[in-house]
Amino acid sequence: MLHGHFLVLLLCLPCFDRSRAEEKSESSSPGELSIERLISTECAEPSALGDTLHLHYTGKLLDGRVIDTSLSRDPLVIELGKKQVIPGLEQSLLGVCAGEKRKVTIPPHLAYGKRGFPPTVPGKQFYL
Repeated sequence: MLHGHFLVLLLCLPCFDRSRAEEKSESSSPGELSIERLISTECAEPSALGDTLHLHYTGKLLDGRVIDTSLSRDPLVIELGKKQVIPGLEQSLLGVCAGEKRKVTIPPHLAYGKRGFPPTVPGKQFYL
């Protein structure tokens, strides 16, 4: 049963290297990763595995509680495919263009699973 959601708003800065990725399809089915493009941009080379991205994010539970944000510090820097962030976040960044902003719903199995990340993130939570 789904118990909640986590909100990740991504603002990708114009800093990533490398080649193409297929367009990520949006999903609205329960238990699946869902991506809503809040600000779309076009680019010749969307992000792909091996690219380094610099991005800002805010993570919230369904009740509005912020569990983490990069807005008050330097952008998060990750290399796609290196498993440096939760799987749902990494998957949501494939095919992104510089300057794009997304709202992502991440199911528990692609986030923190049954255990959560105590004490901040309860277990079995859906994350937006």
